[in-house]
Amino acid sequence: MTLNIAVDTASGTAPYEQLRTQIAEQARSGRLPVGYRLPTVRGLAEELGLAANTVAKTYRALETDGVIETRGRHGTYVAAAGDAAQREAAEAARVYAERAVRLGLSADVARAAVDEALRAAYPA
Repeated sequence: MTLNIAVDTASGTAPYEQLRTQIAEQARSGRLPVGYRLPTVRGLAEELGLAANTVAKTYRALETDGVIETRGRHGTYVAAAGDAAQREAAEAARVYAERAVRLGLSADVARAAVDEALRAAYPA
């Protein structure tokens, strides 16, 4: 299993964002399994011809998103993304529910709004 990243410096998308998107997609799709050890910041920066700060910024963002976890001097690993995604979804649902109550919406109206948003996000 290897990290397969391609950064296009001619792209209009910043290298940081290209790197973040590719690692996150590979982790969430399972191409990078949970527990996979990522290269060091310096090592990946050298391999891709990027500044170490760019890779460090990417790793920090991915850790904040729950995609990866840093274990101190032991390295950086792909985290159990499903757990992180479920926690984030649960938190978003909680915030939405609280806001719906503040707006005075009934549970049925709030559910209908969620159903409509899901239909729009997940077209059949």
